[in-house]
Amino acid sequence: MNVLSPPKNLTKNVLLGMAAGVILASALYYNQDLIPTGLYLAVEKYVFNLGGQIFKNLLMLVVVPLVFFSLVSGISSLSNMVKLGSIATKTIGLYLMTTGIAVSMALIFGYIFNLSGYEGDVEAFTPTTGDSSLYGTVMRIFPNNIFGAFVENNMLGIVFISILFGIALNLTDELTGGMSKTFEKLNTVFLKIVLLIMSFAPVGVFCLMGSYVMAKGLNVFGDLAQYVALLIFVLAFHLFFTYSLILKFFANLNPLVFYKKMKDVALFAFSTSSSAATIPVTLKTVTDELGVKKDVSAFVVPVGATINMDGTAIMQGLATMFIASTVGIDLTLVQYGQIVLLAIVTSIGTAAVPSAGTVTLALILGSLGLPLDAIGLILAVDRILDMIRTAVNVCGDAAVSCIVAKSENELDEKIFNR
Repeated sequence: MNVLSPPKNLTKNVLLGMAAGVILASALYYNQDLIPTGLYLAVEKYVFNLGGQIFKNLLMLVVVPLVFFSLVSGISSLSNMVKLGSIATKTIGLYLMTTGIAVSMALIFGYIFNLSGYEGDVEAFTPTTGDSSLYGTVMRIFPNNIFGAFVENNMLGIVFISILFGIALNLTDELTGGMSKTFEKLNTVFLKIVLLIMSFAPVGVFCLMGSYVMAKGLNVFGDLAQYVALLIFVLAFHLFFTYSLILKFFANLNPLVFYKKMKDVALFAFSTSSSAATIPVTLKTVTDELGVKKDVSAFVVPVGATINMDGTAIMQGLATMFIASTVGIDLTLVQYGQIVLLAIVTSIGTAAVPSAGTVTLALILGSLGLPLDAIGLILAVDRILDMIRTAVNVCGDAAVSCIVAKSENELDEKIFNR
């Protein structure tokens, strides 16, 4: 067995872990009266919450070094530096295109199914604030402190530093005695760390799912059923239709093979609700299972985790229509266009801001004169929806990686079809 092979039966074990977490947490949540309060809180905090957070921390632990070493080793091995500019242009263009398709699709389906608003009272809500301006975004790309960017998990800055370092290493490799080989070896070490962490994934997913259910139970949808059902439908449609279409149209690749090989990554993304935490698993799968050469995957995947927000764009479109209907406002065609444009622009602008979806939704609502208080309605059901959105996003990262690699002759189709 290859030392860099993934754990056996990973998908089955992760699914079993998810199911076990939901079942056990549900049994505890709906029988709280029969369990001592101290014991209930202890299980919630020290079993589910602690175990889930440790698993997410372990994944986040390797994100920055893996992105850095992977990107540096990939760029330093490029024989033609012009190719890097071509890869970057295609990557960003495809991400913005899919985001535009995503939010447009959300608005179209919302109109077709006549999405209606909430009829109850809307509680006051203060949205999360953050620097989501164009100026702030550009400044995050060019940090003034190398170590500060790494400490703050500023992914835009880390990608820029890695590219700069990789280019310099490429140009000085002979002078440094082939130092690029050292980065390739370090990248291999961190890939092995990822695989070691993945072997604990069933337990980590068990804890994460349990912590979600213990906090809210299963009945969280209530009067928002239409919004929730439509959002899940559009997310699934975008995942299976849009990505299949662009894979076939731009790269002539078999979508069924793609989805089969992405199932583990989608499960990880679903359980962690974090594209950043899923970067190590995404990189490993895109490179080893989909056949994308590392000089492409090392750039496209981290950038995608930072700016690709297709799932969030879909939520923004439907949430804006839902809130507008709640307060009795009919959106005009111009306002629909405004929503599409803002969703595309802010997909980059809020990349490094916590609760990015809330920030961008607040910006869109504010530009349309809609009440920000109504965001509280969306957050009531956002936990499970955020998990689905993240799974959609990472599949989009992988699809764009395959397309860019195929266009640059950096895709091994034997590995993809294997």
